Amino acid sequence: MPRIDLDALPRSNATGYPAPFDAAVSGRWWARLAGPGGLTQMGASHVTLEPGAWSSQRHWHEGQDELLVMLAGEAVLVEDEGRTLLRSGDVCAWPAGAPNGHCLINESELPCTFVAISAGPERGGGYSDIDMAWDERGFVRKDGTPYPGARPASAKT
Repeated sequence: MPRIDLDALPRSNATGYPAPFDAAVSGRWWARLAGPGGLTQMGASHVTLEPGAWSSQRHWHEGQDELLVMLAGEAVLVEDEGRTLLRSGDVCAWPAGAPNGHCLINESELPCTFVAISAGPERGGGYSDIDMAWDERGFVRKDGTPYPGARPASAKT
């Protein structure tokens, strides 16, 4: 099993979110794992949230299962059922098509780290709390109107 050298991977805090939805994730740093590992049937990212940062806007995927494994620190999981404190070793799963919007928020004073894994076809999804969804065109309003400069869903972060 090849070891992926996390220190050698490029890290980014880029997002495709249009303003003002991009501000919440400005303290999120991620590195892609699937490509460097030679994986083609799933996505995976190593993510660090600085204090105050969100993992994403509260969202759900139409065609992808998601799995999240907390590695270090703590964050609050926010989803339809409420708020749950996650700590190192906790695991969360969301099946494709279940419209349970979710995100992590680092409300602590230290960074937290997790791995997010996805599998299945990217067919879009929605955001629970804001006027945004995504599809093959990129980010759109819930009425289908594209946001200016919307990127294809394959470029979404």
